[in-house]
Amino acid sequence: MRIGIDCRTILNPDAGERAGVGHYTYHLVRHLIEHDQQNEYVLFFDYRMAREGTQEFTQPNVKIKFFPFSSYGKFLPFAYSHMLVSAALLKERLNVFHAPANVFPLVYPKKTIITVHDLAIFKHPEWFPSQIFSTRLLVPRSLKRARHIIAVSQSTKCDLQDIFSVPSRKITVIPEAVDTKSLPLIDQDDDVRSVYKLPAKFLLFIGTIEPRKNLLVLFEAWHRLQQMRPEAVKGANLVIAGSLGHRGKDIIATIKQRRLNKSIRFLGYVSHNHKIRLIKAAQGFVFPSLYEGFGLPVLEALQLGTPVITSNTSSLPEVAGSAAILIDPTDVDALAMGMRDLLTKPVITKALIKAGKQQAQKFSWANAAAETLKVYEQIMRPNGKLKGNKRPNKNSAKPSTKKKRRK
Repeated sequence: MRIGIDCRTILNPDAGERAGVGHYTYHLVRHLIEHDQQNEYVLFFDYRMAREGTQEFTQPNVKIKFFPFSSYGKFLPFAYSHMLVSAALLKERLNVFHAPANVFPLVYPKKTIITVHDLAIFKHPEWFPSQIFSTRLLVPRSLKRARHIIAVSQSTKCDLQDIFSVPSRKITVIPEAVDTKSLPLIDQDDDVRSVYKLPAKFLLFIGTIEPRKNLLVLFEAWHRLQQMRPEAVKGANLVIAGSLGHRGKDIIATIKQRRLNKSIRFLGYVSHNHKIRLIKAAQGFVFPSLYEGFGLPVLEALQLGTPVITSNTSSLPEVAGSAAILIDPTDVDALAMGMRDLLTKPVITKALIKAGKQQAQKFSWANAAAETLKVYEQIMRPNGKLKGNKRPNKNSAKPSTKKKRRK
């Protein structure tokens, strides 16, 4: 087979830009080309990737291509994203094209597989800026025309079926994984406590500051814990790391208006290496998101041996299993008591650390690449049909929203 993969989301891995979809694309491609020498791979980049940045993908069966005129895409976005990109793909005479970011060019007529990570904008449009072209035309049309869809969680598969009526046979669930090794960057040996002047004890949240991350509830829970159990949080900080997303400034402004004390620290964006060291150093990782297509930060914390509190909604129970404290993300008291446990109950945290490392072993990029290659191979069969994954029954398709009883 001659397999094309859109690698534009990778951006520049030498600079640590591997977040989100770029993280998925980078590791999937690396494992595919490492373990599959039978097929040809054509990897497509644009002007944002330096040519020397593609050297780590060099293999005898790999061809690197840069989309032409990509730097002019901002002036003629439709013509570039759909017509010029499609023409470049057709020129390579691909057997299969993999679009790992939910969509592919509207006019590309050949066999295409897309990976769907997240459908939050369709379930909760109020969390996002308006994206009419994408939500009303591009994504629905891509889902309809794709030969097959890879969903990164059962939760995302259920959303595809519920929102777009995609048949189960057209969807294969292939979970993501994480890589928590430090990158060979200038900050790889930094002592993060010294860099950010952090205390010995702190709880950590990492993620984009946006409505669905549920930070207002997190701050309220921290404030309530300070009132109810001041001895539990004495000398501790709640540390927030991540860049500002949609309405992020409003969230920060609301917190400042409430005059919460100096025990809440905002670090802004942190590099990959600092993120890994912050997670390792934290007493616990707190991620009460309202919706996630997969939940990479939770899996990173589990792999690094940091106890986790996360939500019992969307895909997060799939990632955490029984290895985290699962709470209703709207329940301030449950979140406060979970944070109390991470700060004051070493027996609980020790058990969570052990369970978390075991849970993290269930996810690997080697397995994700192997399962993805199966999809490529099956789509080339004479009938071109895949069975996909069976949809779980109603009792297991959607996680329970009931709280766990706490002592």
